[in-house]
This record gives sequence, structure tokens and C-alpha cells, in this order.
Amino acid sequence: MGRKAALRAAGSDKLLHERGRFLIMTHLAGREDGDTASFTELKNALGYTSGNLSIQLKLLSETGYVDIVKRFKDNKPLTTVKLTAKGWKALDAYIEDMKRIIDSLKR
Repeated sequence: MGRKAALRAAGSDKLLHERGRFLIMTHLAGREDGDTASFTELKNALGYTSGNLSIQLKLLSETGYVDIVKRFKDNKPLTTVKLTAKGWKALDAYIEDMKRIIDSLKR
């Protein structure tokens, strides 16, 4: 695939192209103990404010890329976020798009 064709093919998922959402998705995907994390873990690991993280997670949830579960643990609210099958598929496709772009730039 030529450079121009690779660039045209890129950006198939503009939602994941935004850095913050991409970091959330890759953080969830890279967890050694599964693809679920608490809201607090994501906030601390990525350095987001609660408001910013909430907005990004809402967008990812509305698209079906993550499931958000709110419950109580020891009488305290606990929000967890998990990648869905659709989210895994979208992340894999986005990474493949980026690889094609990078490969097209190699000389």
C-alpha cells in the first residue's frame, strides 16, 4: 500500500484517534489481570480529572467500546470500566491502521 493510500485508509475510528480515549482503551487492554479497571485507578494512572475522565468514558460507553458498572463495595461507591468485545475489535483495527501508516512512511 502506498503512502497516500495508507493515509486515506487511516482514521477509520476518529473516536479512538483522540489521545485521551486511546490511552483509556490501551490502559484497559494492557492490564495483566484482565481488561477491567476502577474509575479511581484510571484517573490516577492517566492523570485525568474526574470530570474529564467521566466525559471520555461516557463517549466510549455510548459507542459500546466499554461497559461501566456502578455498585457499592463496603458501603462506598465503586465504578468499574471494562473493554467490550466491540472495544477490543475497534482497538485492534485502529492499531492496524496506525501500523499501515507507519509502514508506508518507511523508506
